Amino acid sequence: MQLTDEQKQAVTAWIAEGLKLSDVQQRLADKFDIRVTYMEARMLVDDLRVTPQDPAPAVVQQPLGDAAVAPAAESLLAADAPPKSGVAVNVDEITRSGALVSGSVTFSDGGKAGWYLDQTGRLAMVPGAEGYRPPPADVPQFQEVLDRELQKMGF
Repeated sequence: MQLTDEQKQAVTAWIAEGLKLSDVQQRLADKFDIRVTYMEARMLVDDLRVTPQDPAPAVVQQPLGDAAVAPAAESLLAADAPPKSGVAVNVDEITRSGALVSGSVTFSDGGKAGWYLDQTGRLAMVPGAEGYRPPPADVPQFQEVLDRELQKMGF
């Protein structure tokens, strides 16, 4: 994929504005009619030597008294419990056959799916239940969480 200097400057500006990789993918498609996979968008951003910014973490006020111990007790819940909000991503220790990397995801509605990146860098999902589709708002969050997990692994 070859971008013009104008297109490269646009991508750099979008990242500086705080756009996420999924948003950059969408803008490339909308403004320049260029369709890229999530992995291609990551490589493009790496080539341009710009780094997407993580959103500022939310500040949580801790109540005083016995309620202050509640978060510690919540961490003892089973790992299979769906996340309270958002998306939980796991990376497989043994990668699925034919994939570069694979894992599982639990969406905010409690639905589960497998995911993998194939040899060409395309992201694919395998629903845990036939016909399952994750909430549309969870998809960009899934891509962000997955991106952070893959960066930790050196991908």
